[in-house]
Amino acid sequence: MWAVVINPTSGSGKGSTIGSRVAAFLTQRRIKHQIISGTSASSVANNLSTFIEDFPECSGVLAVGGDGLAHIVLQITTPAQIPLAVIPAGTGNDFVRSLGWSLQDLDPYLEVILSTPPTSIDLGLVNGEWFGAVLSTGFDSMVNERANTMSWPKGPMKYNAAIAIELPRFKPRHYEITLDGRSISTEAMLIAVANGRSYGGGMLVCPDADISDSLFDVMVLHPVSKIEFLKVFPRVFKGTHVTHPAVEIVRSARVKISADAVAYADGERIGPLPISAQCMPKAMLTWIP
Repeated sequence: MWAVVINPTSGSGKGSTIGSRVAAFLTQRRIKHQIISGTSASSVANNLSTFIEDFPECSGVLAVGGDGLAHIVLQITTPAQIPLAVIPAGTGNDFVRSLGWSLQDLDPYLEVILSTPPTSIDLGLVNGEWFGAVLSTGFDSMVNERANTMSWPKGPMKYNAAIAIELPRFKPRHYEITLDGRSISTEAMLIAVANGRSYGGGMLVCPDADISDSLFDVMVLHPVSKIEFLKVFPRVFKGTHVTHPAVEIVRSARVKISADAVAYADGERIGPLPISAQCMPKAMLTWIP
Protein backbone atom coordinates (compact mmCIF):
# COMPACT_ATOMS: atom_id res chain seq x y z
CA MET A 1 0.00 0.00 0.00
CA TRP A 2 1.25 3.46 -0.99
CA ALA A 3 0.12 6.85 0.31
CA VAL A 4 -0.37 9.58 -2.28
CA VAL A 5 -0.39 12.91 -0.44
CA ILE A 6 -1.74 15.70 -2.62
CA ASN A 7 -1.70 19.44 -2.07
CA PRO A 8 -4.35 20.47 -4.63
CA THR A 9 -3.40 24.17 -4.40
CA SER A 10 0.33 23.64 -5.14
CA GLY A 11 1.56 25.45 -8.21
CA SER A 12 -1.76 27.26 -8.73
CA GLY A 13 -3.66 23.99 -9.10
CA LYS A 14 -0.83 21.95 -10.60
CA GLY A 15 -0.88 19.68 -7.56
CA SER A 16 -4.40 18.50 -8.31
CA THR A 17 -3.63 17.80 -11.98
CA ILE A 18 -0.39 15.91 -11.35
CA GLY A 19 -1.94 14.11 -8.38
CA SER A 20 -4.61 12.71 -10.68
CA ARG A 21 -1.89 11.55 -13.09
CA VAL A 22 -0.01 9.79 -10.30
CA ALA A 23 -3.17 8.07 -9.09
CA ALA A 24 -3.99 6.96 -12.64
CA PHE A 25 -0.45 5.62 -13.09
CA LEU A 26 -0.79 3.48 -9.96
CA THR A 27 -4.31 2.33 -10.83
CA GLN A 28 -3.25 1.20 -14.31
CA ARG A 29 -0.57 -0.98 -12.72
CA ARG A 30 -2.96 -2.29 -10.06
CA ILE A 31 -0.83 -0.90 -7.27
CA LYS A 32 -2.74 -0.37 -4.05
CA HIS A 33 -2.73 3.21 -2.87
CA GLN A 34 -4.69 5.69 -0.83
CA ILE A 35 -5.15 9.39 -1.60
CA ILE A 36 -4.46 11.67 1.35
CA SER A 37 -5.25 15.37 1.35
CA GLY A 38 -6.68 17.99 3.69
CA THR A 39 -7.94 21.51 4.06
CA SER A 40 -4.82 22.71 5.93
CA ALA A 41 -1.25 21.71 6.66
CA SER A 42 -2.25 20.31 10.04
CA SER A 43 -5.10 18.25 8.59
CA VAL A 44 -2.81 16.79 5.91
CA ALA A 45 -0.28 15.87 8.61
CA ASN A 46 -2.96 14.33 10.82
CA ASN A 47 -4.44 12.32 7.95
CA LEU A 48 -1.01 11.01 6.92
CA SER A 49 -0.17 10.10 10.53
CA THR A 50 -3.40 8.13 10.76
CA PHE A 51 -2.60 6.30 7.53
CA ILE A 52 0.85 5.31 8.79
CA GLU A 53 -0.63 4.07 12.05
CA ASP A 54 -3.01 1.88 10.02
CA PHE A 55 -0.34 0.77 7.53
CA PRO A 56 3.02 0.85 9.37
CA GLU A 57 4.56 -1.42 6.70
CA CYS A 58 3.43 0.75 3.77
CA SER A 59 5.69 0.76 0.71
CA GLY A 60 6.18 4.52 0.75
CA VAL A 61 4.68 7.98 0.48
CA LEU A 62 4.38 9.99 -2.73
CA ALA A 63 4.01 13.70 -1.87
CA VAL A 64 2.55 15.57 -4.84
CA GLY A 65 3.27 19.25 -4.30
CA GLY A 66 6.11 21.65 -3.62
CA ASP A 67 8.72 22.20 -0.94
CA GLY A 68 6.07 23.20 1.59
CA LEU A 69 4.28 19.87 1.33
CA ALA A 70 7.59 18.01 1.36
CA HIS A 71 8.48 19.82 4.59
CA ILE A 72 5.20 18.78 6.22
CA VAL A 73 5.49 15.15 5.14
CA LEU A 74 9.17 14.90 6.17
CA GLN A 75 8.21 15.48 9.78
CA ILE A 76 6.11 12.29 9.71
CA THR A 77 7.95 9.92 7.36
CA THR A 78 11.45 10.52 8.72
CA PRO A 79 10.84 9.36 12.32
CA ALA A 80 8.85 6.40 10.96
CA GLN A 81 11.62 5.60 8.42
CA ILE A 82 9.10 5.29 5.61
CA PRO A 83 10.43 6.06 2.11
CA LEU A 84 9.31 9.41 0.68
CA ALA A 85 9.32 10.57 -2.93
CA VAL A 86 8.39 14.16 -3.71
CA ILE A 87 6.55 14.53 -7.02
CA PRO A 88 7.23 18.10 -8.22
CA ALA A 89 4.02 20.11 -8.46
CA GLY A 90 4.87 23.31 -6.62
CA THR A 91 6.33 26.70 -7.43
CA GLY A 92 9.94 26.08 -6.37
CA ASN A 93 10.48 22.29 -6.24
CA ASP A 94 13.98 22.77 -4.87
CA PHE A 95 14.09 19.56 -2.88
CA VAL A 96 13.45 17.56 -6.06
CA ARG A 97 16.09 19.65 -7.86
CA SER A 98 18.59 18.85 -5.12
CA LEU A 99 17.91 15.13 -5.55
CA GLY A 100 18.71 15.48 -9.25
CA TRP A 101 15.33 14.61 -10.75
CA SER A 102 13.84 16.26 -13.82
CA LEU A 103 10.85 18.49 -13.11
CA GLN A 104 9.20 17.42 -16.36
CA ASP A 105 9.47 13.65 -16.92
CA LEU A 106 6.98 12.18 -14.47
CA ASP A 107 6.57 8.62 -15.77
CA PRO A 108 10.29 7.66 -15.67
CA TYR A 109 10.48 9.00 -12.11
CA LEU A 110 7.50 6.87 -11.04
CA GLU A 111 8.92 3.81 -12.80
CA VAL A 112 12.16 4.13 -10.81
CA ILE A 113 10.28 4.59 -7.54
CA LEU A 114 8.17 1.49 -8.09
CA SER A 115 10.94 -0.77 -9.40
CA THR A 116 14.02 0.01 -7.30
CA PRO A 117 14.75 0.11 -3.57
CA PRO A 118 15.15 3.51 -1.90
CA THR A 119 18.46 4.89 -0.75
CA SER A 120 19.42 7.01 2.26
CA ILE A 121 20.22 10.73 2.10
CA ASP A 122 21.04 13.42 4.64
CA LEU A 123 18.54 15.81 6.16
CA GLY A 124 18.93 18.91 8.26
CA LEU A 125 17.44 19.14 11.74
CA VAL A 126 16.83 22.65 13.09
CA ASN A 127 15.33 23.22 16.52
CA GLY A 128 13.78 19.75 16.29
CA GLU A 129 12.34 20.25 12.79
CA TRP A 130 13.49 18.36 9.69
CA PHE A 131 14.39 20.14 6.44
CA GLY A 132 15.55 18.84 3.09
CA ALA A 133 17.01 21.70 1.08
CA VAL A 134 18.05 25.04 2.63
CA LEU A 135 17.74 26.79 5.99
CA SER A 136 18.27 30.55 5.73
CA THR A 137 18.13 33.82 7.57
CA GLY A 138 18.64 37.44 6.53
CA PHE A 139 17.33 39.26 3.51
CA ASP A 140 15.56 36.28 1.95
CA SER A 141 13.74 35.52 5.20
CA MET A 142 12.53 39.12 5.38
CA VAL A 143 11.32 38.76 1.79
CA ASN A 144 9.46 35.60 2.80
CA GLU A 145 7.91 37.42 5.74
CA ARG A 146 6.72 40.16 3.39
CA ALA A 147 5.48 37.76 0.69
CA ASN A 148 3.41 35.85 3.23
CA THR A 149 1.39 39.02 3.92
CA MET A 150 0.71 39.71 0.23
CA SER A 151 -2.41 38.49 -1.57
CA TRP A 152 -1.17 39.81 -4.92
CA PRO A 153 0.61 39.06 -7.22
CA LYS A 154 0.40 35.27 -7.30
CA GLY A 155 3.11 32.68 -7.96
CA PRO A 156 6.82 33.53 -8.36
CA MET A 157 6.06 37.20 -9.04
CA LYS A 158 5.00 37.60 -5.41
CA TYR A 159 8.58 36.88 -4.32
CA ASN A 160 9.96 39.41 -6.82
CA ALA A 161 7.50 42.05 -5.64
CA ALA A 162 8.49 41.39 -2.01
CA ILE A 163 12.16 41.86 -2.96
CA ALA A 164 11.33 45.24 -4.50
CA ILE A 165 9.56 46.29 -1.28
CA GLU A 166 12.16 45.04 1.21
CA LEU A 167 15.47 45.87 -0.48
CA PRO A 168 15.30 49.69 -0.13
CA ARG A 169 14.79 49.41 3.63
CA PHE A 170 17.06 46.44 4.28
CA LYS A 171 20.12 46.71 6.53
CA PRO A 172 22.66 43.96 7.30
CA ARG A 173 22.37 42.33 10.71
CA HIS A 174 25.09 41.25 13.13
CA TYR A 175 25.38 37.47 13.41
CA GLU A 176 27.20 35.17 15.77
CA ILE A 177 27.82 31.89 13.92
CA THR A 178 29.23 28.77 15.58
CA LEU A 179 30.45 25.99 13.28
CA ASP A 180 32.25 22.68 13.92
CA GLY A 181 35.69 24.18 14.13
CA ARG A 182 35.31 27.93 14.16
CA SER A 183 33.23 30.88 15.26
CA ILE A 184 32.31 33.83 13.06
CA SER A 185 31.18 37.21 14.39
CA THR A 186 30.14 39.31 11.43
CA GLU A 187 27.73 41.63 9.74
CA ALA A 188 25.87 39.78 7.00
CA MET A 189 23.06 40.25 4.52
CA LEU A 190 22.13 36.60 4.23
CA ILE A 191 23.15 33.22 5.64
CA ALA A 192 22.15 29.96 3.98
CA VAL A 193 22.68 26.56 5.58
CA ALA A 194 22.42 24.16 2.66
CA ASN A 195 21.78 20.45 2.66
CA GLY A 196 20.60 20.70 -0.95
CA ARG A 197 21.92 22.97 -3.68
CA SER A 198 19.09 25.41 -4.30
CA TYR A 199 16.10 27.29 -2.94
CA GLY A 200 13.68 29.95 -4.16
CA GLY A 201 12.86 28.09 -7.36
CA GLY A 202 16.32 27.22 -8.66
CA MET A 203 18.64 29.72 -6.99
CA LEU A 204 21.89 27.74 -6.63
CA VAL A 205 22.84 29.35 -3.35
CA CYS A 206 25.35 26.58 -2.58
CA PRO A 207 26.01 24.92 -5.95
CA ASP A 208 28.47 22.36 -4.57
CA ALA A 209 26.28 21.16 -1.70
CA ASP A 210 26.00 17.36 -1.60
CA ILE A 211 22.90 15.81 -0.09
CA SER A 212 24.90 12.72 0.93
CA ASP A 213 28.19 14.07 2.34
CA SER A 214 27.08 14.47 6.00
CA LEU A 215 27.91 18.19 5.90
CA PHE A 216 26.10 21.48 5.36
CA ASP A 217 27.47 24.09 2.99
CA VAL A 218 27.09 27.35 4.91
CA MET A 219 27.02 30.47 2.72
CA VAL A 220 27.56 33.87 4.31
CA LEU A 221 26.93 36.97 2.21
CA HIS A 222 28.90 39.77 3.84
CA PRO A 223 27.62 43.35 3.40
CA VAL A 224 27.64 44.88 -0.07
CA SER A 225 25.94 48.00 -1.41
CA LYS A 226 22.40 47.59 -2.67
CA ILE A 227 23.56 48.36 -6.19
CA GLU A 228 26.20 45.63 -5.90
CA PHE A 229 23.59 43.26 -4.45
CA LEU A 230 21.38 43.81 -7.50
CA LYS A 231 24.37 43.07 -9.73
CA VAL A 232 25.32 39.89 -7.89
CA PHE A 233 21.82 38.54 -7.25
CA PRO A 234 21.10 37.25 -10.80
CA ARG A 235 24.31 35.18 -10.67
CA VAL A 236 22.77 32.93 -8.00
CA PHE A 237 20.68 31.19 -10.67
CA LYS A 238 23.89 29.81 -12.20
CA GLY A 239 25.80 29.51 -8.94
CA THR A 240 28.52 31.91 -10.13
CA HIS A 241 27.95 34.29 -7.20
CA VAL A 242 30.30 32.12 -5.12
CA THR A 243 33.34 33.80 -6.70
CA HIS A 244 32.32 37.23 -5.39
CA PRO A 245 34.64 38.44 -2.60
CA ALA A 246 31.70 39.10 -0.27
CA VAL A 247 30.58 35.45 -0.45
CA GLU A 248 32.07 32.99 2.04
CA ILE A 249 31.21 29.27 2.09
CA VAL A 250 32.19 26.93 4.93
CA ARG A 251 31.35 23.24 5.38
CA SER A 252 30.15 22.11 8.78
CA ALA A 253 28.02 19.35 10.31
CA ARG A 254 26.64 21.64 13.04
CA VAL A 255 25.65 25.29 12.88
CA LYS A 256 24.37 27.69 15.52
CA ILE A 257 23.28 31.20 14.52
CA SER A 258 22.30 34.05 16.82
CA ALA A 259 20.93 37.43 15.73
CA ASP A 260 17.86 39.65 15.83
CA ALA A 261 16.33 37.89 12.82
CA VAL A 262 14.04 35.05 11.72
CA ALA A 263 14.79 31.81 9.88
CA TYR A 264 13.04 29.82 7.17
CA ALA A 265 13.67 26.26 6.00
CA ASP A 266 12.31 24.82 2.73
CA GLY A 267 10.33 28.06 2.47
CA GLU A 268 8.56 27.41 5.80
CA ARG A 269 8.90 29.69 8.81
CA ILE A 270 11.07 28.23 11.58
CA GLY A 271 10.91 31.31 13.81
CA PRO A 272 13.21 33.80 15.54
CA LEU A 273 16.90 33.14 16.08
CA PRO A 274 18.88 31.69 17.81
CA ILE A 275 18.71 28.44 15.90
CA SER A 276 20.78 25.27 16.09
CA ALA A 277 20.99 22.95 13.10
CA GLN A 278 22.67 19.61 12.56
CA CYS A 279 23.23 17.62 9.37
CA MET A 280 21.80 14.15 10.05
CA PRO A 281 23.51 11.55 7.83
CA LYS A 282 21.29 9.01 6.04
CA ALA A 283 18.21 10.27 7.86
CA MET A 284 15.76 9.91 4.97
CA LEU A 285 14.82 7.09 2.61
CA THR A 286 14.11 8.25 -0.94
CA TRP A 287 14.99 7.63 -4.57
CA ILE A 288 17.70 9.41 -6.55
CA PRO A 289 18.52 9.10 -10.28
